[in-house]
Amino acid sequence: MIVKTFPVGPFQCNCTILGDPETGEAIVIDPGDEADRILKELKKNSLTAKHLLHTHAHLDHIGATRKVHDATSGKVCLHKEDLFLYDNIAMQGEFLGLRIDPKVSVVDHYLNHRDVLEWGKENRTEILHTPGHTPGSVSFVFKKLIRDQDVLFSGDTLFFGSIGRTDLWGGDYDQIIDSIKTHLLTFDDSTVVVCGHGPNTSIGQERRKNPFLV
Repeated sequence: MIVKTFPVGPFQCNCTILGDPETGEAIVIDPGDEADRILKELKKNSLTAKHLLHTHAHLDHIGATRKVHDATSGKVCLHKEDLFLYDNIAMQGEFLGLRIDPKVSVVDHYLNHRDVLEWGKENRTEILHTPGHTPGSVSFVFKKLIRDQDVLFSGDTLFFGSIGRTDLWGGDYDQIIDSIKTHLLTFDDSTVVVCGHGPNTSIGQERRKNPFLV
């Protein structure tokens, strides 16, 4: 498995490319900015994006989606409860003092809780609906992805020593805490967590030391 995670854009959103070298199929998680860099990584590894997966629809996680979609025809995947954010990317930019092109690609597939996406030869990605940061926030689960360890992509729901902010559109503090405790903390302590920003962590680390959860 090819696994490339790198921060993009001024908000340093973690974008991840996961590729199956045998079939050349890939998924891109949170193409938030720097579309040319994302496309270059795909080409360098002889990969074609099958799915563009979004943990949520804040500007810094969807900013490069249209350009990557136009170049690859990868299916745009999002939870329907974040469509109001996705369709209002320009409004989000105005809130931050940025001028953003309002055009977005059509969403090809709406993600639902416990959905499983299949890609590559035998790869499966499970979807968990983890609202709170936004109404449609989701996390992605990959079994035995890195050195036989399970990996969880938490978006902006769970961070190293923190949680996502809940003071923006549709945010809900009680809901994000419930999402983390009900869905994410059920995983083994060894589960690697790739966060939407900043360094990786683990479920065990956050269970023991995250001040919002202990």
